[in-house]
Amino acid sequence: MTIPRGHAVMLGLGVMLLLDVLRVFLPSLITLFGRAGETPPELMGLYAAAWFVLPFLALLVKPGRALAGGAAGLVLARLLLQAGVAQLHVAAAGVSAGLVLLYGCARTLPRAAVLPGLMGGLAASSAVHFLLDGVDLVWRDGPLPWLGVLALCAAFLLQVRPGDARDLAPSSAWFLAGPVTLLVCMASTGWTKPAEGPGGAWDGVLGVGLVLLALAAAAALSAGPGRPPVLHAVWTVLTVVFAVLFTLPSWSGNGSVAGMLILGTGVVLPAAARPAAHPGSARRPGVAVLCGMLVFLVAVFLYYAAYDTDLGFPNGLVVIGVAVLVAGTSLATALRRGVPPAAPPGRRPWRLAAAALAVSALAAGLAYRPAPPVRAASGDTIRVITYNIRMGFGLDGRLSLDAIASWAAAQRPDVVLLSEVDRGWLLNGGHDDLARIARGLGMRYHFARAADDLWGDALLTDLPVKSVHSHELGRHGYPTGAQAQAIVLDVGGRELGIVNTHLQSPPGQAPEAAAIARGLAAGLPAERADRPDEAAPGARRRPVLLAGDLNTRPGDPEMAVLESAGVRDPLVALGDPPTSPADAPSERIDHVLISEGLTAVSAQAPRLPYSDHLPVLTTLRLTSLDQEG
Repeated sequence: MTIPRGHAVMLGLGVMLLLDVLRVFLPSLITLFGRAGETPPELMGLYAAAWFVLPFLALLVKPGRALAGGAAGLVLARLLLQAGVAQLHVAAAGVSAGLVLLYGCARTLPRAAVLPGLMGGLAASSAVHFLLDGVDLVWRDGPLPWLGVLALCAAFLLQVRPGDARDLAPSSAWFLAGPVTLLVCMASTGWTKPAEGPGGAWDGVLGVGLVLLALAAAAALSAGPGRPPVLHAVWTVLTVVFAVLFTLPSWSGNGSVAGMLILGTGVVLPAAARPAAHPGSARRPGVAVLCGMLVFLVAVFLYYAAYDTDLGFPNGLVVIGVAVLVAGTSLATALRRGVPPAAPPGRRPWRLAAAALAVSALAAGLAYRPAPPVRAASGDTIRVITYNIRMGFGLDGRLSLDAIASWAAAQRPDVVLLSEVDRGWLLNGGHDDLARIARGLGMRYHFARAADDLWGDALLTDLPVKSVHSHELGRHGYPTGAQAQAIVLDVGGRELGIVNTHLQSPPGQAPEAAAIARGLAAGLPAERADRPDEAAPGARRRPVLLAGDLNTRPGDPEMAVLESAGVRDPLVALGDPPTSPADAPSERIDHVLISEGLTAVSAQAPRLPYSDHLPVLTTLRLTSLDQEG
């Protein structure tokens, strides 16, 4: 069986464009339509579902016209997004156009083009997203991103043409396109997360190589003989096992995620190699792909809704459920259809393995960066930035990571404390906010998980870090997790304690954060700071600052609880600058509280549009402190 190269390329480029648009549509739902929690989630879900249901109208159109119309709409939406036009609604319309394109492909393309096209598009999109450091071209300004987008769109349009609607892939293969896309996107988010501080995204390099090898396997299996049902059974078990490992914190490393991707997509390959049951079933692949993309949407909402609502089950079950769906559907297809006649495998698809290794080597070179240097403080004054960055999305809904890093670097800070740091959530477009900002600042960083391994708070500094530890805070009825990051810095030979936190439920979490501040002040190391009663009498004390988005106003009862740890609010005497909301600040819920041994020299909350909060920029001076107290 030969692979129709033009049709496979068209489908692959179309998938790349669709994923580009999806990575704009999903965060736009949160930041523009949802306004970070102000819009009821039910209304947000209905809005999203409408754009996934609208493509079912394509059933009323001839498949060839649906393919051409979907292609034109997808390209137009991608170009408008690059121009920054009506981001939310253009992205939504682009998603609908992309689904119409898939419907037309399902109704017209030969089955030999389906797997190389789908896997090629998913693999290429993942690789390009990684090589662009998670900041896709749509978020970049200037002529070079435009040239890249225009080249991609032109290459896609030149390949757009329907097939002859013969020898179609079965409905099961097209239905699984949606769930498999979810597995790929969920796995790709983990690849963008490099190791703490030095080096590069080595796990991401591994991910690029594995996903391209998966593409090579897809192309080879599509051109080669069918696989026996027993192989499907093995794939089924392994796919579910990897999905379970993906949900366990101790196994959430990128190796298991990449393995889940390879197995999760591998099980669908032989299914797509089987012909449709009979010519009269030509309509069903089109309906199947649209239903599969609905599964994608529902699974995304279920997975991430668990962070804001109490669904009554862990969101990891969503990933396991999708993996079971993929594996079970593929196994059922194999058992029902049997093994097709063997076809001689072509040598050409396996050349992609060499390309995978070459791209991985290139990615390794691009990903490596030496560790930022550590410097000693030159005096007794430090500059601290506290900023809730809202996943890096500004008031206009555009990704602002580079703008945040540029502004922060201009302030020459010694310490940067960030809240709402996203390190790769699919819902927010799969960006590693922390690594990107850290590279812009030239600082080392320490991430503190809150909701999960990809969401939390962070410390960035180039001062010596003597100890750092993240203490999980109780949920106290709020579904999103929270933490308090305890840090001990060396500032010119003196120790400075920092508590970096984002309180989600201040009435219950404020006492816990206050206890950690007392522990640091009493001289305990960061990992034991939550047990202040263990401090030895007469132990050396250290000055402490407690900072972050505390969701607490200066006069709230929770502020008194925090101040009971021996910290005070110095910003009241320095103008009491409001920090929220960023477009019309009226209240201060972002704070820098300091203990004895620290004096606030200056404080301001600059009017920046890079988040729904304003940053707090504070200059602090270390003063004398009774070290024996």
